[in-house]
Amino acid sequence: MSAIFQGKKIVLGVTGGIAAYKAVELLRLLVSAGGQIQVVMTQSAQEFVTPLTFQTLSGEPVRTGLFGPEADPLEHISLAQAVDALVIAPATANCLGKMAAGIGDDLLTTLVLAATRPILVCPAMNVKMYENPVVQENLERLRRRGFHLMPPDMGEMACGAYGSGRLPEPAAIVEALAAILSPKDLQGYQILVSAGPTHEDLDPVRFLTNRSTGKMGYALARMAQRRGAAVCLVSGPAALAPPPGVERHLVRSALEMQQALVTRFPQTDALIMSAAVSDYRPAGCAEQKIKRGSEEMLVKLTHNPDILASLGALKTRQVMVGFAAETQDILQHAQQKLERKHLDLIVANDVSAPDSGFAVDTNQVTLIHRSGEAESLPLLSKEDVADRVLDRVAALLAERQR
Repeated sequence: MSAIFQGKKIVLGVTGGIAAYKAVELLRLLVSAGGQIQVVMTQSAQEFVTPLTFQTLSGEPVRTGLFGPEADPLEHISLAQAVDALVIAPATANCLGKMAAGIGDDLLTTLVLAATRPILVCPAMNVKMYENPVVQENLERLRRRGFHLMPPDMGEMACGAYGSGRLPEPAAIVEALAAILSPKDLQGYQILVSAGPTHEDLDPVRFLTNRSTGKMGYALARMAQRRGAAVCLVSGPAALAPPPGVERHLVRSALEMQQALVTRFPQTDALIMSAAVSDYRPAGCAEQKIKRGSEEMLVKLTHNPDILASLGALKTRQVMVGFAAETQDILQHAQQKLERKHLDLIVANDVSAPDSGFAVDTNQVTLIHRSGEAESLPLLSKEDVADRVLDRVAALLAERQR
């Protein structure tokens, strides 16, 4: 999880729908990401989940009303000004209507009226209610006023109906909130990211590949999208979901990856080549499965194209970032690759280290700049490594624009 939530103060508003149970998991994810979460529940929300559940997870008393012996009548003002964002999940049709009409008759709706921070609204209700023209008009009014609206998922409802109206999964809500809180220093830029391994077919059932899982490239695409970029992710085979808002193009072989990248490169402002492309492929692919024969089988290999070098030949204004996954003489090999392929930045890491490289969620890298400066980063999550790389990309893009 990225450090974007570390120390952030967030209000989680919970209204009275059956999807209120998902807000418990949403709270857990936000707290585990480092957020300081204040839960505000409507009276009807308490019919579905008790305040004690949220209090236990957040470590903070749950706010439930404007009045009463433990209530501060001015809390809706002080709380609204003290937080970084508000998220309302689930947001019922009733709550949407009151927010759209400017009604403040409980703590949550008065808090919304007093808020000057971003508000993420996650509607959840029966499909017929969601499709009601009045509800759609209320959503449009909120959208025009600058609310961030997260469309509901499609699926089976608690009532048995099927359609649009399910509360999105908590992890997706966390991602949407992270995008709202992230800086938008890449707004207006086109970022092209490659990720994952390539599969080089030997016969219809076998192929040559490597240990890359695509985690680093997917993290780069996700964080660039959060920061406002239009992101195209060209991915080799990877068992990862596409990051929200990212255009993903799936390929298998190095030749397919080259074609996809060359097609998109001219419109690109920055290329981040994190894919682990096979250097070799079988000279030919058997039409049928190769059967067991003699004790030895020789496979003739041929060079795959150097994709990064071929893109460098097309370079006009683009910022180009490469990766050097090495097992020895890390910095020396990375520096040579940077110079040979005319890169602006290269990210070097030791893939033989147990907590760095392939198939793990962390990475320890050194950033080598065109000037020769080397920046060694501590062990970080891959999302945080991606953010550090994108900091340098944003600076290079801004410098070229000037």
